[in-house]
Amino acid sequence: MYDSILVPTDGSEGTEKALEHAMEVASLSGATIHVLSVVDRRLYLAAGEDQKDELQESLHEDAVTAVDGVAETVRDADVDCTTAVRDGVPYRCILDYAEEHDVDVVVMGTHGRTGRDKLASLGSVTERVVQNTSRPVLVVSIGRD
Repeated sequence: MYDSILVPTDGSEGTEKALEHAMEVASLSGATIHVLSVVDRRLYLAAGEDQKDELQESLHEDAVTAVDGVAETVRDADVDCTTAVRDGVPYRCILDYAEEHDVDVVVMGTHGRTGRDKLASLGSVTERVVQNTSRPVLVVSIGRD
């Protein structure tokens, strides 16, 4: 039923719970897990001119670290995995990636904002993905902060 599963990550602990579900589905179906992290351009574009480049680089490094960590867990479980880092508005990049790669299901936590994201009132990425896709989305409750 599922050949490809998209697991977006922002590097938060919430990804771990969503990933557990994604790996269970993948192990039962033989699906490939796509791990995606998005550098939210709104965060660095809102920074002062003298901080934009440094912030963008820092956010990109955080995204690469997040993707690499999830990918290591997936590969250690002998599940096929592919990774990507994109730059843009998170929910839009998630939707675009899902469309481009024709993923069968998106697996996300109920929330997962970390450090910088908590400072920015940008709305729920998960909610926006659910509202704007016709693809199945498995939303995993990850509890409260």
